Amino acid sequence: MEYQFINDPITGGAIAKFSLEHEVIGPWLEVEVGADPVKLANLLSAISEIEQEKKLEITITGSEYTVVFNRGDVTVQTNASMNGVEVLPEDLMEEDIDFDQHDSSSCGREDFREILLSWAKFLNK
Repeated sequence: MEYQFINDPITGGAIAKFSLEHEVIGPWLEVEVGADPVKLANLLSAISEIEQEKKLEITITGSEYTVVFNRGDVTVQTNASMNGVEVLPEDLMEEDIDFDQHDSSSCGREDFREILLSWAKFLNK
């Protein structure tokens, strides 16, 4: 998985750019997590709870995105994809984006933990 964190040259805000298959994770980090250390701690805690088998699945729903942690992986998806808002595949083809990739991205728990830690490090430099 390839990703890069940069500062917006105009606003100075943090931007997270991810490879196409993981692109949903970028705006999720920017919108739902931002620079909030409590949110980062809660996400890292969710990973630990799954690893320690305290829970089988944890779902954290934000204003625009939902994150689902389970034993296999972590999935970030737009709430629109969960709420029955229909985006037609032919609408997405105009942008040359696969429908599934547009709505959600998944990765392993360790990769996700590394993303969160890297994001925190980037914000605190």
